[in-house]
Amino acid sequence: MNKQEYLECGRIVGTHGVRGKVKIESWCDSPQVLAGLPAVYLHAPDGTYAPLPLREPRPHGGQVVTGFDGVETPEAALLLRGQVVYARREDIPIPEGELLLADLAGLPVLDADTGAAYGTLLRVEFSPASVLYVVGTPGGKEVLLPAAGPFIIRKEAGVGIFIRPIPGFFDEI
Repeated sequence: MNKQEYLECGRIVGTHGVRGKVKIESWCDSPQVLAGLPAVYLHAPDGTYAPLPLREPRPHGGQVVTGFDGVETPEAALLLRGQVVYARREDIPIPEGELLLADLAGLPVLDADTGAAYGTLLRVEFSPASVLYVVGTPGGKEVLLPAAGPFIIRKEAGVGIFIRPIPGFFDEI
């Protein structure tokens, strides 16, 4: 599998203060992970990624507040609002045995006890309350599965995501 070099890690959601700082909604495991990156990147229309080195990043209420070189005013920072920011894969600290969410898409979703296939992980969605796995079933339906400990038993690179769903999640199978 060809792994992406740049991965979505958040979205600029607003400005902070009068010196051109921005607030980034973190899509990492924690805001501390995003604040620890040396830079984030913007995806340009030509397919390249433009680096924005983080200046004095700090977690703040579930987000990251940071400055960027060349962005010195609230007006300049406001122009970045809504932009998705990316991280280079090599800059993300990955604990031994863990997988990045970006590497889960396409893996089979399997019963942790029987090995029965429920479907394939189509994508990962973020809601205010939790992270959701969108599982495509053989019947063509999409099932939203909370990416939480009681449901997700283990994830194995190149093998699958092993789950214990509650009754009703996959009735069609």
